[in-house]
Amino acid sequence: MGYIHCCGGLRKTRSFVLAPEGKFVICEVDYLAKCPVCGHTVVQLTRIDDENAISSVRYINKQARKFFSKLKSKILYERKYIDYSKIRRGSFFLNYNEFGVKKRCYSNLSNLKIGLHSDF
Repeated sequence: MGYIHCCGGLRKTRSFVLAPEGKFVICEVDYLAKCPVCGHTVVQLTRIDDENAISSVRYINKQARKFFSKLKSKILYERKYIDYSKIRRGSFFLNYNEFGVKKRCYSNLSNLKIGLHSDF
């Protein structure tokens, strides 16, 4: 998921990877169907050539929809990102160590005698 700067903030967009043409190595399109503030449709094409120079083209509203319809035939795939914060993890916890002995809780710090000198 890419981002486009519109109306003073970064807006989440759908990102598509295009087949590179000519001297370009990477071509990506970010498509914002509707800005939540102004309601504009925004398309931004970002390309990187073999000399690591970045070029970007940006269109708004009618021109953006027309430009995106031209690029649809060149789209290889849509870039999807996984939101790891929503993946559910198990809550199982094994209370035994690798030797089969039950683990003890050492949170009671008053029982620990670290750094104390004992006289024999």
